[in-house]
Amino acid sequence: MLDRREFLQVAAATAVLTGAPGALSSAAARQTITQDQLLKFDPVGQVTLLNFTDCHAQLVPLFFREPSINVGVGEAKGLVPHLTGKAALEKFGLKAKSPEAYALTSEDFSSLAGTYGRVGGLDRMATLVKAIRAERPNNTLLLDGGDTWQGSYTALKTQGQDMVDVMNALGVDAMTAHWEFTYGTERVGELKDALNFPFLAGNVVDTEWEETVFESTKMFERGGVKIAMIGQAFPYTPVANPRYMIPTWSFGIREKLVQKRVDAARAAGAELIVLLSHNGFDVDRKLASRVKGIDVILTGHTHDALPHVVKVGKTLLVASGSHGKFLARLDLDVKNKQVADYRFSLIPVFSDAITPDPEMAALITKIRAPHAKELDRVLGKTDSLLYRRGNFNGTFDDLICQALIEERDAEISLSPGFRWGSSLPPGADITVDHVYHQTAITYPNAYRSKMTGKLLKDILEDVADNLFNTDPYYQQGGDMVRVGGMAYSIDIHKPIGSRITDMTLVKTGKPIDPSREYVVSGWASVNEGTEGPPVYDLVSDYISKKKVVTVPENKNIRIKGI
Repeated sequence: MLDRREFLQVAAATAVLTGAPGALSSAAARQTITQDQLLKFDPVGQVTLLNFTDCHAQLVPLFFREPSINVGVGEAKGLVPHLTGKAALEKFGLKAKSPEAYALTSEDFSSLAGTYGRVGGLDRMATLVKAIRAERPNNTLLLDGGDTWQGSYTALKTQGQDMVDVMNALGVDAMTAHWEFTYGTERVGELKDALNFPFLAGNVVDTEWEETVFESTKMFERGGVKIAMIGQAFPYTPVANPRYMIPTWSFGIREKLVQKRVDAARAAGAELIVLLSHNGFDVDRKLASRVKGIDVILTGHTHDALPHVVKVGKTLLVASGSHGKFLARLDLDVKNKQVADYRFSLIPVFSDAITPDPEMAALITKIRAPHAKELDRVLGKTDSLLYRRGNFNGTFDDLICQALIEERDAEISLSPGFRWGSSLPPGADITVDHVYHQTAITYPNAYRSKMTGKLLKDILEDVADNLFNTDPYYQQGGDMVRVGGMAYSIDIHKPIGSRITDMTLVKTGKPIDPSREYVVSGWASVNEGTEGPPVYDLVSDYISKKKVVTVPENKNIRIKGI
């Protein structure tokens, strides 16, 4: 249940977006969305924290559908952020078909996309940030939760330089990281040195020198309050991404080290402790219950968008979504080194309602101009809603899986459960830009190899345990590996080794033989030296040949236990 403060915050946000309580048609509701109303906020206290995370290098407006399935396990079962669709509408007190329902859930996404349009665009984000800073010039900090330098054509081609330039222009005050590390040790160092603000990742340790690689804490003063900003990079980077790219860097949650940083900041006179984290929501929920003295956790990695703050003891958790779709604002009244009061708003960046900032718009145009012809090249059209987010499959992933099978002459395909990538409503053109939204990584080779049925089961079991382990500290984020050409059943409540059953080859309907070898194609292998064409070229070629893409409902995954 929402407490009284949370209920009032959600009600206020709803009133801002819809103009007034009561039922409105979608068209009428859209007309009430204005930039001034999105920015409407009753300030409180001395400090304003602005936060976005997981923008995945998305410079321009896009469509992004929130997940329809986001299962919580263990103590997180039935809690936010693991409520989707109608359950989320009910939890947050939101009206169906309203602007906030479109922003925060997957309900009626295709039809509402036509009503409310695209979201995000860092020129729109810049407008909001500048307006709030003008209102609170000596009180505001802008924090970037990471996964910023990766996820687009221009980010890949410039090796992250485009996003460094944009974040410098936006005036970010500090960041942490995850996908940033996939550019490799040397390039990360170059980009970090080009930043106008600190790169905070205190949980990264050099195994050769046995010392931290990056700055852990930055002290700020806002509104007369001394603030300690502690950075926490994604703890499982060398597992989820190639170890060979960062061979001497060790990561981890490092709970005791986080406590040490908090204690040191307090001893140095900090009145407000903020953890800028890329742990993932459930990990941070557990961390907040075990590390004492953190006032605010700005959490990232799992792409959750919550319209209210979640309290764990005295710690406030803020989840600000992904892809530049939201800007979170948290005002804090700090007294006697404690948060005495707070006020929160998760501001949807409705692209059509916000005037682009001219300076940022010019910079984005400059970045994209040399690549514009290729970015805008139309590969085909989709008859289906294309999206990625979801625990078990996404239609864009299904499309990638089918492309892998056909283009690599495989029986089965595997595609990673990445959570980044834009959505496309039915009838939309698919451009090269859109394909790179789903595939822009530094290890893109689409392999073709043989795997036994036993190995395929082991892969599914391992990924399922990373996702559905009841201890958040053993969850590595992301979603279930996507599968093409094969069906299976999964019981999320079983122990590892027992979750996956009923594996069959779709083409023949025959059970997967543990001892037989199958021809498998996939991409994003963390193994060095993987050979094969870049997946973005492969998928682009496939769509160009098809011209019109139709992705049927995926009935190959049977989910038990939910």
